[in-house]
Amino acid sequence: MKMQLSLCLLLSGLLALAPNASAQKNPLDLVILHGRVIDPETGLDAVRNVGVRDGKIVRVTKRKLSGDRVIDAEGLVVAPGFIDLHAHGQTIPSGRVQALDGVTTALELESGKYPVASFYDAAAEEGRPIHYGASVNWLRARNAELLKDVEISDETLREDDGPDWRYTPTSEEQTAGILDRVQKELDDGGLGIGVLLGYAPGAGRNEYFALHELAAEQSVPTFTHARYLSNIEPDSSFEGFQEMVAVSAATGAQMHISHLNSISMRDIAPIRAMLESAQANGVNITVEAYPYGAGATAIGTALFEGENWQARLGGIKKSDFTLDGVPLTDAEFDRLQKEEPRTGIVVHFLHPEDNANDRNILAQSILFPGGAIASDGGDWQVNREQIGNDVWPIPANAEAHPRSAGTFSKFLRVYVRENNMISLNEALAKTSLIPAQILEASVPQMRHKGRIQEGADADIVIFDFKTVSDRATYEDPAQMSVGFEYVLVAGTPLVWGGELDTAVLPGRPVRRTPSNQ
Repeated sequence: MKMQLSLCLLLSGLLALAPNASAQKNPLDLVILHGRVIDPETGLDAVRNVGVRDGKIVRVTKRKLSGDRVIDAEGLVVAPGFIDLHAHGQTIPSGRVQALDGVTTALELESGKYPVASFYDAAAEEGRPIHYGASVNWLRARNAELLKDVEISDETLREDDGPDWRYTPTSEEQTAGILDRVQKELDDGGLGIGVLLGYAPGAGRNEYFALHELAAEQSVPTFTHARYLSNIEPDSSFEGFQEMVAVSAATGAQMHISHLNSISMRDIAPIRAMLESAQANGVNITVEAYPYGAGATAIGTALFEGENWQARLGGIKKSDFTLDGVPLTDAEFDRLQKEEPRTGIVVHFLHPEDNANDRNILAQSILFPGGAIASDGGDWQVNREQIGNDVWPIPANAEAHPRSAGTFSKFLRVYVRENNMISLNEALAKTSLIPAQILEASVPQMRHKGRIQEGADADIVIFDFKTVSDRATYEDPAQMSVGFEYVLVAGTPLVWGGELDTAVLPGRPVRRTPSNQ
């Protein structure tokens, strides 16, 4: 008996020392050791080791791990990759810039794409550095119906030789045609409906309501740019938000409000109170914001037209509009608006850099409870021409709003590290978990993003909280963020030791599967 016991103990010891059979058959592709792992959903905030295999997180443990590639993350934060719900830049260079800002999924939801299938096909053929996806572009579907498929060059501007569709309500027949087009795009995998209502403020209320009835029927969110941009009634920003609340409450549609900060302007206090009250009463509304006091659009849009428009925008001056970081004169503003209405400009509606009251106004949007951080960033241009997919690094003279490069690092730097206005855990929820939750009811893929948990997608950012920072400015936007030491997209290292790997394009489509398919 004593001999048998000794033999059993010996065998037990050998088994304990032997590698796990399952681990031998399925070795880890990559392990992250000694990092401060933060999972916003479970509240985990502790030193852990993370194992990755086949694009998934398969281990989050205190135990030692080994794998084919090893990242020593001691002193660094290990967090879910950031999810940008408002990313107009859908090219390879734009994705690379965002990866250096911690973004692993960039979705074009406010504007959307039309046709959706063409967007996904082109992105798949070219490859993308980070995950991508789009909603249905209602405005282009609308134009296609009203103009009977006449080619348009810009969905936000009037064509010189065509009708002013921006102020044209639709007939019952036309509305039905628009909804049919939107339905087809949803069937092709659109992630919801992008509603650029502010660029067609004359669109009928009936049409807008019917669009949300369709969204509710299909269980998809809408992503709305409010109808009005003004702090003076009637037709004020408050009224635009009131319309969104009413439509969501009446139809039951999930309403996501794009860039709360720029659309509310200086009226954020009453608008925020209205939205919080609506949410408390069960209205399905979510919001996003970006940490800048300036937006960007074309100078010829409907937002900057009409009687007394400057007073309506809070007394804005034409010198508050900048081109390549340089304030416009009144004469140059008028000339561009008349002769070159497609010129992209930056409009400074707040000045948080040197005005404490403006900083407070902006913070009320950024820190909205349960709100997401989203960039509203765009593509990069040189001499007004979009740079090609083969261009890297971004040319030093490239043009864009600085939010295209620095949104997420600026949020972490200003609101978390420098001013302690929100905890790091809460901030990471705004950059990852909350955006995933906004979409996951209609897009099951998103249930596996925004988390550091076993079974989640291995979309991971590893950064130095002490140094993470934006560098892009209005005058010099083509400066990449710093502090993101490693960025994994579907388990593939895209950024390693702070350096971007241009040889890999691991981005995958985020696409809805309709319930009838």
